[in-house]
Amino acid sequence: MRKSPDELRSHRWYGTDGLRSFSHRARTRQLGYLPEEHLGKPVIAILNTWSDINPCHSHLRERAQAVKRGVWQAGGFPLEFPVSTLSETFQKPTPMLYRNLLAMETEELLRSYPVDGAVLMGGCDKSTPALLMGAASMDLPAVFVPAGPMLPGHWRNEVLGSGTDMWKYWDDRRAGLIGDGELAELENGLARSPGHCMTMGTASTLTAAAEALGVTMPGASSIPAVDSGHERMAAASGARIVELVWQDLRLSRILTRDAYEDAVATVLALGGSTNAVIHLIAMAGRSGVELTLDDFDRIARTVPVLANLRPGGRYLMEDFHFAGGLPGFLAQLTDVLHLERPTVAHPTLREQLAGALVHNPDVIRPRGNPLADEGGLAVLRGNLCPDGAVIKHIAADPQLLKHTGPAVVFDDYRAMQSTINDPGLGITADSVLVLRGSGPLGGPGMPEYGMLPIPDHLLKEGVRDMVRISDARMSGTSYGACVLHIAPESYVGGPLALVRTGDLITLDVEARRLHLELDEPELERRRAEWQPPPPRFSRGYGALYQEQITQADTGCDFRFLARPGEVPEPYAG
Repeated sequence: MRKSPDELRSHRWYGTDGLRSFSHRARTRQLGYLPEEHLGKPVIAILNTWSDINPCHSHLRERAQAVKRGVWQAGGFPLEFPVSTLSETFQKPTPMLYRNLLAMETEELLRSYPVDGAVLMGGCDKSTPALLMGAASMDLPAVFVPAGPMLPGHWRNEVLGSGTDMWKYWDDRRAGLIGDGELAELENGLARSPGHCMTMGTASTLTAAAEALGVTMPGASSIPAVDSGHERMAAASGARIVELVWQDLRLSRILTRDAYEDAVATVLALGGSTNAVIHLIAMAGRSGVELTLDDFDRIARTVPVLANLRPGGRYLMEDFHFAGGLPGFLAQLTDVLHLERPTVAHPTLREQLAGALVHNPDVIRPRGNPLADEGGLAVLRGNLCPDGAVIKHIAADPQLLKHTGPAVVFDDYRAMQSTINDPGLGITADSVLVLRGSGPLGGPGMPEYGMLPIPDHLLKEGVRDMVRISDARMSGTSYGACVLHIAPESYVGGPLALVRTGDLITLDVEARRLHLELDEPELERRRAEWQPPPPRFSRGYGALYQEQITQADTGCDFRFLARPGEVPEPYAG
């Protein structure tokens, strides 16, 4: 049943016979708008994370104009709101520290203004979950506009993938295989246009998850940022949100348990970023859906990896887009998807995928020729991670997926940076590098420190992977036998805080096991000796963060935001 104009949420600001509505209309005239331009029309908030210092979003200022064009043409009234930008490249110690801040800003902005629906514009790693978390908590009709991947990088005769090849060639420089001249050329060729990373890093993983959830236009997540199709998609999103408002199709009807399970299956079949585990758990929690690490491990055993994309495969996002994009990809997984659920674009996912084709079966593999038989992530348990840990085993040296070696322990990232090449540490290819103090509280913000550097002397010997263990995250563009998100973290006294250099650690991915080879009495003795570190913050946002943040296995959301409950609508009259 369609809404009438006087049922619009914005009508409470504009349509009543009172002093406040008179004032709201007068101030809208002050903005230069005629009454017929907005009265009785859906007011659409365009939340734009554009910033001069966010290269992933540097084109979103122009794309917002395309969204407005679509809103106007569909009979809506667009209003652009600048919101926090979370630049993975520049923000320290990590934009993960501020994901929940953008989520709060999104929720409260949509609640406090005369808004009937929203277009959410983002794509750099933390912006996608932050915008969707806030919008889900507010529960208005919403469409997500992904920023889109940048163009492929180039250096001499090689195609480069942002992030992935940065790590690779930096190690080559440390190993003495390339020099400063080559590195300067790589700086100019690694990132050639606006847009987020064009590998299957965190940005592409999360925007693909958003499309799988059903909150984007079909195929939106893989359109290159500078392609004219990206502008057309933005305009179509603007037109679509107006119709969603009239239908009152809120996010709560889209973001269901079935939708989140399909997003998990998508991430795993893509060989996507480990960061998606934390973000999807947090996003689901805002939708009233309990998603756990066990759900990821269960679903991983039911889907193969079909996307031949870096860092686990060969190709880049532009190749994926022209091979069929996410519609073509999901058409290979229809036996595990919930096809009768709605999306913002179609009454059912089944209708959205009808006629979707794959045009390059090496980029998007058929079920009979997967890149791997099981999903690209594994959830580990054991006495070193009683609440879980994750590993992207598809991007690791297979020989290290069952390994026992002596620990070399670093108490924090700075100490590791300054000592990793010290010969006195006796690090060998069999060592297990352990980093602690880098979790949600210890980091703070769980920085992407998890791909610990291999010592220079081992790089020069040809070693390119080692088992590395931490309570940190790692970039979705990274690779290697890196065990991440150990929970509980060392900062709160998790077992990682008890490890000492020389202790034997066993990793067994097939058995989903991570074990510190010590008996329980010794662990108890060390636990009794452990002293908690002092708080990181004494005031400001950081103090709120350390008071409210949850651990990695539950999504690193704020407790007061994640808990159920009602927030009253503001009185507008």
